Amino acid sequence: MLRRGRLERERLEHDLLAAEATKSDESDGRAEPEEPDVFRTAFERDRDRIIHTKAFRRLKHKTQVFLNPDGDHFVTRMTHTLQVNQVGRAMARALGLNEDLTEAICLGHDVGHSPFGHTGEEALSPLVDGEWLHSAHGVRTLASIEPQNLSLEVLDGIRAHSWRIEPPPGSEEGRLCRFADRIAYLTHDVADALRADVIGYHDIPTRALTTFGATSREWIGSLATSVIETSHATGTVAMGSIHLEAMSELRSFMFERVYLSPESETQKQKAIVVIQDLVRWFTDHSNEVPDSATTPDAEPLQRAIDYVAGMTDRFALHTHDRLFRPSLLD
Repeated sequence: MLRRGRLERERLEHDLLAAEATKSDESDGRAEPEEPDVFRTAFERDRDRIIHTKAFRRLKHKTQVFLNPDGDHFVTRMTHTLQVNQVGRAMARALGLNEDLTEAICLGHDVGHSPFGHTGEEALSPLVDGEWLHSAHGVRTLASIEPQNLSLEVLDGIRAHSWRIEPPPGSEEGRLCRFADRIAYLTHDVADALRADVIGYHDIPTRALTTFGATSREWIGSLATSVIETSHATGTVAMGSIHLEAMSELRSFMFERVYLSPESETQKQKAIVVIQDLVRWFTDHSNEVPDSATTPDAEPLQRAIDYVAGMTDRFALHTHDRLFRPSLLD
């Protein structure tokens, strides 16, 4: 067997990775300086720390699209995150980018999600100045609520993994996570919508089928290959125009037929009521917010938002029932 320590692996990064890759020994560092690990690089430590957080574990009971689904095979935030990680790692390896940094960003990208998917952002935004974003809350979670002292490159990738966040990630690995996230969620959201009979196979835009293929496995392979080939040709992470246009058309179709469908709208309004009721209640009863769910200096509203945003779907529903459903004995 070999005994490869951190210094040797850092040297191998310079020998084997692309010039555009982020090298572990060239990281911008952490908020609090630390002694380096004997064996693991900085980004390997970040990846490992994220996996062991409570916020990461809670992803298994947070919804992706269908709220509190009955079936066993619907995608959760946890399975989505693992799929994003797999797609991102595969593309990083093919492009000679830093796999460990890519994994750390992909594994941490959704830890800030509230219950009930993106509906949580819509529910929480009216309660704060500006807009409540799960990406920003992910950074808050890993930097302050459950502080991991992660490398700045990892926090930056989590901050800007969503396409609407500006400025974009500063690293190629962060930009790769953006594509991995969209490839994963569009692919598995279509599969979930088909499984739930919200759409039929014949409803899927023809361009998506002719460009990506007939099955989800073909879709992932086709989209990832487009990113790899285009990024290699251009020197920066990008997707080919044909696949990008087909993906944009598919995303618009999913918003119209699935994400904003009347059935989803009914679920969404119920979820908004649950989240906003809980935030108001815990703002008025901030002493009932566990200290581990927020930061010591947080005001009552912030304490409540931190606590509710960290809840899983089922815990939010259970807590709402406990606090707001009249008892049969009353």
